[in-house]
Amino acid sequence: MSFPRCDRTAAWAALQGHFQAHGRGLDLREAFARDPARFQALSFEAPEVFADLSKNLLDAATLHFLLDLARECGLEARRDAMLAGESVNLTEGRAVLHTALRAPRGAAPFSDEVHATLDAMLAFADEVRGTAKRDPEGKDRSGGPVAITDVVNIGIGGSDLGPRMAVAALEPLARSGPRLHFVSNVDGHDIDAVLRGLDARRTLFIVASKTFTTQETMANAHAARDWFDAQGGTDRAAHFVGVTTNLKAAAAFGITRTFGFWDWVGGRYSLWSAIGLPLAIAVGSAQFRAFLDGAHAMDRHFATAPLARNLPVLLGLLDLWYRNFHGFASRSVAPYHQGLHRLPAYLQQLEMESNGKGVDLDGAPLPYGTSPVVWGEPGTNGQHAYFQMLHQGTDVIPVEFILVRQPAHALRDQHAKLLANGLAQAQALMLGKTIDQALAEQAPTASATLDRATLARHRTFPGNRPSTTLLLEALTPRTLGSLIALYEHRVFVSGALWGINSFDQWGVELGKALCNALLPRLDSGDVAGLDASTAGLLQRLKGAHA
Repeated sequence: MSFPRCDRTAAWAALQGHFQAHGRGLDLREAFARDPARFQALSFEAPEVFADLSKNLLDAATLHFLLDLARECGLEARRDAMLAGESVNLTEGRAVLHTALRAPRGAAPFSDEVHATLDAMLAFADEVRGTAKRDPEGKDRSGGPVAITDVVNIGIGGSDLGPRMAVAALEPLARSGPRLHFVSNVDGHDIDAVLRGLDARRTLFIVASKTFTTQETMANAHAARDWFDAQGGTDRAAHFVGVTTNLKAAAAFGITRTFGFWDWVGGRYSLWSAIGLPLAIAVGSAQFRAFLDGAHAMDRHFATAPLARNLPVLLGLLDLWYRNFHGFASRSVAPYHQGLHRLPAYLQQLEMESNGKGVDLDGAPLPYGTSPVVWGEPGTNGQHAYFQMLHQGTDVIPVEFILVRQPAHALRDQHAKLLANGLAQAQALMLGKTIDQALAEQAPTASATLDRATLARHRTFPGNRPSTTLLLEALTPRTLGSLIALYEHRVFVSGALWGINSFDQWGVELGKALCNALLPRLDSGDVAGLDASTAGLLQRLKGAHA
């Protein structure tokens, strides 16, 4: 299956002409004044997610040109090939079937294998949750196995970011189960802080590594095992479980209970597999299935909705419009819900590891930018940190606001303040403030050193800065599943249009190889053949620079 790269299409040339003639000069304030129905025209419904795109540098004509581009690039056929299990990960010769992990039984490839593993994993999760019936001293009250009060997930990258983010998001549902902890960094400060205060008899460790060879994960797993033994632990098999396909290595480590997954699941897309075991333990099997159901609903929307109403498609097209035509090199994600405080970190891997590529499927260098830098913090924290740059800085950075209508707490006044802040920031980015407005608001004696006009210029905002608002009714397993699947498919859309492979990650390999070569040198102090900078730094780390 071969389709043209976006810049080699007639639609791309037409889009360039439109941008030069009209698209680059769109003023959002004028657009809203000219079209009272703009909000209705540029708002879209998808399963569990309402999206307001009306504050973007977008109009009906731009959408028309972007949709033409999607069609000429064969986006629908590419999507269908992925969902059917064709080998769309060309550099690794693999299918890409994270959607099969959340499909109902019999509705996707590998269904029997997927559901057999899912059923076993969820039965174990409920078993662990069932032991957590504890009194204030942590003693078991049911007469059953010793209560597991703490679960430590040891993984990195996709084996950490997804489950860590989702457990935090659904924390209100996790309060009746064991406490969840996450260790990822090879820095010993990470695992040392987690282990401090835990009881080895009541702690379960999940070692998540497909190959059971990931350096950071295995270093932390061995540290956890040493700690367990030193604390008097006597039954490793009962306190360590593996999420891996390397059963031999897991058994040699002392793990007998394992849950596997497949090579058609990339790490950053694996939350729906046994990598989601920490989430299943946190919220229970019924809620985990609701999480999968929400994602599957978004999968069906992506597979069947017309392109002009297909939310992942529209967001992916908007990303291309901003990256390649407006030249916006980053996007800020601002979730106005504390439960989503790890979402920006999760999205960094999802998008930048997927689409941070510099060559197309044929290996030819790309003449345009691909993945933007994705970054952010939860509101309102970000407002008191980097929003200054968003409003008055020299770079235009599109912002993605995520609002949740119903809180999971009873502090209604605070939730109203949170929502008002989110709405106000999006409004302020769009409207800005003119110098006349600044002068009108300014007290006559506002400054003893600057004249009124100079001071007013410091208080102007350019405005016309774009944003998207995604609105959820509540943060539940189902809505979270839909939101994450929305982002997954959006990444696929932009990657397909750019003509890149969004499903490999060779960029992480070089550093790993060099690390393995440098590690013995930190013991030996040998700097032969190293560049001068690395050699000098290594000698200072060895204390041999004097």
